[in-house]
Amino acid sequence: MEAPLRSIHVVAGVITDVRGRILLTQRGKDSDLAGLWEFPGGKREPGESSQAALARELEEELGIEVEIGERLIEVPQQYPSKRLRLEVFRVARWKGSPRGREGQAMTWVEPERLSRYSMPSADVPVVGVLRQPGLYLVTPAPGDDLAGWLVALEAALDAGVGRVQLRAPGLGAGPWRELAQAALVRCRAAGAELLLNRDIDLARELGVGVHLGSEQLAGLAARPLPPGQAVGASCHTLAELQAAQALGCDFAVLGPVRATATHPGTEPIGWEGFAELRQHVGLPIYAIGGLGPDDVEAARLQGAQGVAAIRALWESVAA
Repeated sequence: MEAPLRSIHVVAGVITDVRGRILLTQRGKDSDLAGLWEFPGGKREPGESSQAALARELEEELGIEVEIGERLIEVPQQYPSKRLRLEVFRVARWKGSPRGREGQAMTWVEPERLSRYSMPSADVPVVGVLRQPGLYLVTPAPGDDLAGWLVALEAALDAGVGRVQLRAPGLGAGPWRELAQAALVRCRAAGAELLLNRDIDLARELGVGVHLGSEQLAGLAARPLPPGQAVGASCHTLAELQAAQALGCDFAVLGPVRATATHPGTEPIGWEGFAELRQHVGLPIYAIGGLGPDDVEAARLQGAQGVAAIRALWESVAA
């Protein structure tokens, strides 16, 4: 019988300078995952609060005094030799000149370049929270009222939705193309990102993203779109999450977390099941299934990027 993995609680900080750059430090050659870049921090000691532990670690590692701000995410992550929980806070203010007091290399990185740095699996979802929207709208089919549908889409975008999956099952090729073009105009005007459900060819033609169905993952040998055109995937199992990661998807959607009217016969995985699957991949993941904007904080406590939804993000603005 294998011995249980040791559990470690690590705290880390997102430190931003006056130019908006974010500080990364490099793991030393004698440490696990040597050479990878990470958000600075360290282990929380027994009896310490997370905020106190982070303030202590940043003073010891970087020689700075900090004021801890909001908690951004907690990422459960399993490595071969340990089970880690990475709790990440934004550093609201700091004093001093950061330097590698333990000999570690440091670099200040523009937010849009963070994904170019090789990181431990637990740190990758942190970049997702910093760079990708927390709300992912999956659209209902337009039915016969296209004008009303477009008004509801505009309202959802005005309410803060930053990423949209256009989904309209049963729509013919011509109306589907027209719908995609109309949605794209509105998403671009709102500064939001549009992904087309399953339609790689039209996504490539329009220069937008694609959201892959779980059944498409096994049939693709390489990422279907170039960088700059997002690729997401619907996942329900660990194998599908691993396939999405191997394919180079920018994010996945995992669920259902709760029972939904859309899939009445599907057993929900709950937050415990979500976290169990989440810990095996280093990938931004949206939680889906009976969730809405009020669940984003709870989702991020389980390592989620945010929440994806149809009704909760559509009907609240369409009502």
